This record gives sequence, C-alpha cells and structure tokens, in this order.
Amino acid sequence: MSSPAARLRAHLAATPFTVMPCCFDGLSARLIGDAGFDVTFMSGFAVSATRIGQPDTGLISYGEMADTARNVAAATRALVIGDGDTGYGNALNVKRTVKGYAQAGMAAVMIEDQVAPKRCGHTKGKLVVDRVEAVNRIKAAVDAREEGADILILARTDARHGHGIDEALERARAFRDAGADMLFVEAPQSVEEMETICREVPGVHMANLVEGGATPMLPHAELQRIGYRLAAYPLTLLSAMTRAMQEALAVMKAGGHPDAALLDFADLRKAVGFDAYYEEEATYADRRD
Repeated sequence: MSSPAARLRAHLAATPFTVMPCCFDGLSARLIGDAGFDVTFMSGFAVSATRIGQPDTGLISYGEMADTARNVAAATRALVIGDGDTGYGNALNVKRTVKGYAQAGMAAVMIEDQVAPKRCGHTKGKLVVDRVEAVNRIKAAVDAREEGADILILARTDARHGHGIDEALERARAFRDAGADMLFVEAPQSVEEMETICREVPGVHMANLVEGGATPMLPHAELQRIGYRLAAYPLTLLSAMTRAMQEALAVMKAGGHPDAALLDFADLRKAVGFDAYYEEEATYADRRD
C-alpha cells in the first residue's frame, strides 16, 4: 500500500480542485472520510478548542498536536494535512515536527512564519519572523522530507496582515524555491488579491475559508477559476458542533430535552463505528457447530 504522502501526490496530480472540511479529532475525521471527502486538514484552531478548551494562541504543544494527529490519521480513510504551526521552535524543532507528523500518518504538514506564540490567521495580534528565518523554517522542513520523512510540505505565510501583499508574495516565491510542495498565503482580503497570489506565484495554492474571516467566501467554481487547488474550511464543523451543543444545553437547562435535534441511537452507533466493529468481529467468531 502506498504511503499517505504518495497518495496525496497522486491525488493532486489527478484532481484539479479539492474541498477540505477540517477535522479536529478522531470522530470528525471519521465523519469527513465517511462523507466521501478525499482530503481533510487537521485545524490547529479546532484542535486547541476541543482538546484543551483554549484559543489558538500558541497554548497547545507539539506533543498534544502530534498525539491528535495519530488519532486523526488512524480514524479516517481521508488523507490528512496536519497543522504544524511554527514548527514549535527553531529549525531543528521544525525538522522534529515534520518527522513526527510523518510518523503519525499525516500526508502533509503545514509550517508557517509567525512568531511564537502564534495566532489564528484571522484574529488580531499576528506577527511574523523576518524573511530569512521564515525561509529557513521551510528549508528545515524540506530537509526533513529529503532525509526520509515521507510527507509533503505546505508552506504558509501570514505576512499579508502586517507587511502587505507584496511581502507575502515574495515569501511564497521563496518558499516554493526552497522546495515546498504547496503554498498558502493566509488572509487575502479581496478577490483581486486572491487572483494575484495564484497568478504571480505558480504552484499548488490553498485557500482558507473562515466564516466571518478576512478572506471572501467564494463558490468552489470561482476558487478553481482563480487558480486554487485546495479549499480548506477550518471552522465549519467546529462551529456547527458548538452551536448544536449550546442549543441542546440551553434546552436542558430550561428543563427540556433536545430530542428533535438528536441522531437516532442506531445512526449514532453507526457513525462512531459500532456496525463496522461488529461486522469485523463476526469474522473471528467461533463457528463450531
């Protein structure tokens, strides 16, 4: 069986545009795969929220993210791109992160150029390291790949926020030249900027679509026309889940029970894998008459 990285390379070669609902734990990853999506992205924002109940402000550690990556990769048929944040330290930490994500079963890892502690790309307080350090992070990630980590490198820049689109473009070009497999210029603020990114820096580009964020929410066909190859929706499932739980809790607090909003118990069992478990278990049953 080919590796996740090899399968992602083949997918990108054969598929002009890929929609990626983003996961944050084993169940969300499983549901994404079961829904027929070929690729998902493990969102750092969503993992921080669900694993430690804290905002995406650099509070979650490499160890916690790598552990979640293992759980996610094991739970889904979809290929997973893992959020590696800043690499959690210097260039050698970046290499460790890349190797660890490959061992966890990630098909690709994202490394970004923010200072530590990092921030969600669509919230205030973002700062980036200088261009030399940013490129060195990607070089370290590529070195880890070349030294045997079977994983693709997604290089992200957040320079648009504080330094403008031209600096973001220069960083994206430098990341591509350093050997990154995919590029992600975070938080363009108009369709024109999105078009400029894809036109001026040839490569496999990812769009990050955050409901209420800085980047326009465009239809899939428009994103593909612009030149994007990947479209990530990092918070859609987290938002849907959070709203559903808040509404159910409000009903229970008021003395009721949210029956109408719940899955049938049989459907819930199927969603979390009981049916598949029992089917496989039966193949090992004692069939003596």
